[in-house]
Parts: sequence; structure tokens; C-alpha cells
Amino acid sequence: MTLAHFLDGLRCATCLTLNVLWLDPVRALVKCSECGQTALIVTEPDEGRTA
Repeated sequence: MTLAHFLDGLRCATCLTLNVLWLDPVRALVKCSECGQTALIVTEPDEGRTA
């Protein structure tokens, strides 16, 4: 089972459908439930940053 989060208010760049994107933070993936398009999330590590 994967914990996915619904991305409210965002539109798919491929099919232009509103409110169909889901974020899967475990797989670093955003997926459109309408057309099936996926996008990987790339993050940069915070090297040298302190809170």
C-alpha cells in the first residue's frame, strides 16, 4: 500500500485536466489519473545548510 496525496488545484501538463494529479512521495513521483502521464521529482540535498 502506498500513501499518495491528491494535488488539489493543479492541472496535468499533458492532458490539461484539472484536479487529477497524485503525489507519491515514497517513489518521488507525480501521476495523472486521467491520462497516466508520470513525472519524477528531483530534489537537491541541502548541503551545508543548518536550520
